[in-house]
Amino acid sequence: MAEIVIKNLRKNFGDFTAVKESSFTIEDGEFFMLLGPSGCGKTTTLRMIAGLELPTSGEIYLDGEEISQQPPSKRDIAFVFQMFALYPHMNVRRNISYPLVSQGMPKRDVKTKVAEVAGILGIEDILDRPVGGLSGGDRQRVALGRAIVRDPKAFMMDEPLGALDAEFRERMAEELRALHDRMNATTVYVTHDQLEAMQMGDKIVVMNNAVVEQFGTPQEIYDKPATMFVADFIGSPSMNFLHFNGAAHQGAAQVSMNGSSYAVPKLHQNAKGNLVFGVRPEHVKLSDQGALRAKVLASEYLGTTQIITLESESGTLKARVDSHQSVRVGEMIGLDFKPETITLFDADSGNALASELNKGVVAYG
Repeated sequence: MAEIVIKNLRKNFGDFTAVKESSFTIEDGEFFMLLGPSGCGKTTTLRMIAGLELPTSGEIYLDGEEISQQPPSKRDIAFVFQMFALYPHMNVRRNISYPLVSQGMPKRDVKTKVAEVAGILGIEDILDRPVGGLSGGDRQRVALGRAIVRDPKAFMMDEPLGALDAEFRERMAEELRALHDRMNATTVYVTHDQLEAMQMGDKIVVMNNAVVEQFGTPQEIYDKPATMFVADFIGSPSMNFLHFNGAAHQGAAQVSMNGSSYAVPKLHQNAKGNLVFGVRPEHVKLSDQGALRAKVLASEYLGTTQIITLESESGTLKARVDSHQSVRVGEMIGLDFKPETITLFDADSGNALASELNKGVVAYG
């Protein structure tokens, strides 16, 4: 078992707080993503789990053992960095075998283990080559091999694909996920790329300004964002926000925006004042009967779909529609929305008004 439990984790650097009371659970065998913009606290969280930083307060459990004050050597966790961190004077074989040699493992066992790992990664043909002449993708495979060869309880990966070009990055993302599935190893992966997180992760923690904004599966986070930040950060294009002044009543299934009523998921709390009506671009339907009228500003052709930019009295929004749907720049069209695709937010706090579908998404394991 390699379950990791984080409880009220906090890290201060002098007067600066990098992580504020984070709590979540990483289940055994999970591919777990720490996602957020630069400076949000995701790498600091990863380093605290690995033991490279000690928390100011809070607890970290690995297999039920509290490890927050243990040194890295006692945690049985492997770390993979963005910049590979290979030994340039060693060939591939010696780089991969180094952790085992340093532990005093017999040479015969080291040879067997390195061959096994090379087979998993498909790098048997480069074992005797110097690392300096390898491509970025092969160097990252070698770095992964050096981590895998130890059979650790968990892997920590700090943007391991960040130094690769787009083609290698996509290929390596697929390889990493396939490797994880074969090994069934607990993996914690830091990234600022929301597409990478959605593609690879079983669960995602979204962080912003040192705080966990939301914790859940990719589908939960995409369909029912807990905050406006999450709704804006996840998705391309991101969620549309239409601002209005009104009231949302507990138990109600509709709101009034600019004189028209719109069906929404049943609410479990009251709110009034500055509210925000959130809807994903693919859930905006062009309809002659739509109550909200908007002017077409632009159309971006994407092959099977097109992105329509529209201007309404409640704000600018985008619609992802079939590329064969005909629209003209400058025309006025109606917009329609299905109730289950709507998320309401409080504009002042940025928090979603909890519905039946999203009220259970919390940042605690």
